[in-house]
Amino acid sequence: MMSNARSFALLALCALTLAARPARADDALTLVGGNFPPSVVDVEDIVAERAGFYAQEHLKVTKDFAGNAAACFSAVSSGKADICSSSFEPAILGYSKGVRIQFFLSRHPRYDYTLAVPSDSPIKTLADFKGADIGETNNGSTTEVSTNSVLAGAGLHRNDYSFTPIGTGPQALTALTAKKVDALSFPMQELAIMHVVAGLNFRTFPEPRIADVQNSGVGASPATMAAKPDLLARFSRAMVKAYIFVRVNPQASAKMFLDGTNQKATPALLALITQEIESLEPMFPAYDLSDAHIGGITLRGVELYCKFFEDAGLTPTLVPGPELVTNRFIAFANNFDHKKVIAEAKAWR
Repeated sequence: MMSNARSFALLALCALTLAARPARADDALTLVGGNFPPSVVDVEDIVAERAGFYAQEHLKVTKDFAGNAAACFSAVSSGKADICSSSFEPAILGYSKGVRIQFFLSRHPRYDYTLAVPSDSPIKTLADFKGADIGETNNGSTTEVSTNSVLAGAGLHRNDYSFTPIGTGPQALTALTAKKVDALSFPMQELAIMHVVAGLNFRTFPEPRIADVQNSGVGASPATMAAKPDLLARFSRAMVKAYIFVRVNPQASAKMFLDGTNQKATPALLALITQEIESLEPMFPAYDLSDAHIGGITLRGVELYCKFFEDAGLTPTLVPGPELVTNRFIAFANNFDHKKVIAEAKAWR
């Protein structure tokens, strides 16, 4: 039997060896996407950094911003960024032209976009959109896909209405309330924020065939998927933790968002941002905290969406769903004590 003295000596030697070993360096990842200035819909990225979830996964994530999904894809394809946070549509539309982006983490649990008018609008039916000027976030926005489909179903042609880019946030709200546009082809998150900020209620005209389809997430090029799978898996786990945190503690998330965007957290502003986050809860991936696959993407839904594009004549052939999305990292991303993260988030002040 080993003597106590020898045991203590070995323990001391192990302690010295561990102490002398350099700390593990954080791996760098560049994420591109989102709005600039950052919108509250980007709160989860900020929480992942501010709550230390990136650090827990030994990641140093730098976020850049792009004006639209096409710019995000360009940055990823050219190697200027590792991953992009974007909608799926440009990947579907560009597949026949050689665009290859595979999404590995969902950002929202259902379809992002809808056609909407203020509740007091004279537009009551789809036929009433003839001659309407429809606001969109940017020129050629991917929201046009579902809006064109909905209106075509009512017998309207593309020259029966027009699209006008109006940005997001206060700029978009001003355009709508000043009657510069008649309607919005917009992300539902932005409509929820307008409801909180301005008390606006909306009449919506969703495309029923794709209402439950996920169409946004985080993706990477085939080269990055092959070269950095471990980093992407760890990024996914950090984000799932952030998804849970935002769902459980909107007020702490709001404070992190304001700090992360260099805004003074006055009581009034903090209350407003908290309310905005709460209004977005159904659009957050961790809305169902009992879900053991938070961040997963339903392949069947994506395949339905690709068929929707083919049927509408938007793609020459059917884009294969498994090449567009994968859930290869989701089991790893959820491999932590969810209850512990929920408890820690609830206790965060």
